[in-house]
Amino acid sequence: MNNGNQRAQIKPGAHVKIVLKEDQRTGELTEGYVKDILTNSSQHPHGIKVRLETGEVGRVKEILD
Repeated sequence: MNNGNQRAQIKPGAHVKIVLKEDQRTGELTEGYVKDILTNSSQHPHGIKVRLETGEVGRVKEILD
């Protein structure tokens, strides 16, 4: 299982699980496909922030194959 802390591992179209801002307390994950990568730095301790094709924005917790 890849975690989403490294920007280089995440590409547009990647199948991922993210945690939305409003779900950070519960840790509930939302599954989808990456449309845009919003984090500019090469890594982030809480996960790279992305926008899914659905328009939802959150931090990547898991990269699926």
